[in-house]
Amino acid sequence: MEYDVIVVGSGPGGYVAAIRASQLGLKTAIVEKENLGGVCLNWGCIPTKALIKSAQVFEYIQHAEDYGISVKEAKHDFGKVVKRSRDVADGMSKGIQFLMKKNKIDVVMGYGKVLPGKKVEVKAEDGTKILSAKHIILATGGRSRQLPNLPQDGEKIIGYREAMTLAKQPKSMVIVGSGAIGVEFAYVYHAMGTKVTIMEFMPAIVPNEDADVSQALERHFKKNGMDIHTSTEVTKVDTSGKGCVVSYKNAQGEHTLECDVVLSAVGVETNIENIGLESVGIKTEKGRVVVDDLYRTSVPGYYAIGDIVKGQALAHVASAEGIICVEAIAGHHPAALDYGNIPGCTYCSPEIASVGMTEKAAKEAGYDIKVGKFPFSASGKASAAGAKEGFVKVIYDAKYGELLGAHMIGANVTEMIAEIVAARKLETTGMDLLKTVHPHPTMSEAVMEATAAAYDEVIHL
Repeated sequence: MEYDVIVVGSGPGGYVAAIRASQLGLKTAIVEKENLGGVCLNWGCIPTKALIKSAQVFEYIQHAEDYGISVKEAKHDFGKVVKRSRDVADGMSKGIQFLMKKNKIDVVMGYGKVLPGKKVEVKAEDGTKILSAKHIILATGGRSRQLPNLPQDGEKIIGYREAMTLAKQPKSMVIVGSGAIGVEFAYVYHAMGTKVTIMEFMPAIVPNEDADVSQALERHFKKNGMDIHTSTEVTKVDTSGKGCVVSYKNAQGEHTLECDVVLSAVGVETNIENIGLESVGIKTEKGRVVVDDLYRTSVPGYYAIGDIVKGQALAHVASAEGIICVEAIAGHHPAALDYGNIPGCTYCSPEIASVGMTEKAAKEAGYDIKVGKFPFSASGKASAAGAKEGFVKVIYDAKYGELLGAHMIGANVTEMIAEIVAARKLETTGMDLLKTVHPHPTMSEAVMEATAAAYDEVIHL
């Protein structure tokens, strides 16, 4: 079984790389141990958005009176909410199966491991196969990170997978970690009626975001009834009783809190063990495979993309890396990926979207900056939609007008950030963006208005 390209892992890095390879005329196979689409389609990006949508619909109904509509005794069926999420994920995975057939890609189900001599061993229930290729791409992704003091048992201390498929909704939940996974599940469970407490080791929730965004989300969550403890370390969880007793410490001392379930949302770790790296001699560093700008590893003919290499562990990053990697293999000359212009999106409510430098990072880098902020409370569309929470914040270099970064929090801002990414890619200046006519009334006008605020030309503030 000889191929031009074998891809190990079928997440948004792997399946995209395989499709692009096939488009470029390369005979391609993809190896997958579980479900086509990887974590993103089956246990991450897609099913969580389905859960979030159910939570939003439930919230809309509860606030129907605000829109002049009466709805009596709205209830949710947690089992049906979970089932809808799983159905959406299954539908997307079937879509990847269709794409594999359409692009004539051989799908080999089983556990893949690279061997010397450009070979891949695939262990499956029906036996072991050895595949060969001129080029082998590793796209094995990541999994829920486990902390020694938070050993996941799948029942009382859970990871993101169990959080998506709990048979029964817990009355109370402690979420350890407030990155994208933590705050998205916090929103879902809180909206459904679970008492949610977030515990974050860093001084702010969503700690990678601009400080203004972190503060705005914390205010909103607290106003809605969530408990939030920042600069807090969870030391242990006692699961010997009916529920969980969480021990934690902060500046105020040591405390305990009882809850039904603890969700460990402390990030992801890479799947690089037991995939043959050592036998081939592929170099790793700090838990990631070492690659160059075209994703070549230290051993010719072997490549790596996605969560297991440098850069942000995001689906769209993995897809972009897969395309660059394969185009280089096919003899094209793709430009290296600009990791400084990658959008990050968090789908709690209100949503968060950002790209580029935070205000703090821009100052630390020595830029003289212009900062503009436009609140959605001043937006006609936001008022009409009943979504006045949040703002758009833009940061420009005062000397040249370079768009250094943008940070948004509010309804549907994840749909707005691409404008900023494109503007930065095209090296658009602040004045260019300010003079770009935006449609009215829209939420996206806030980008133009925030830019106007940075240049002291704002009209609607």
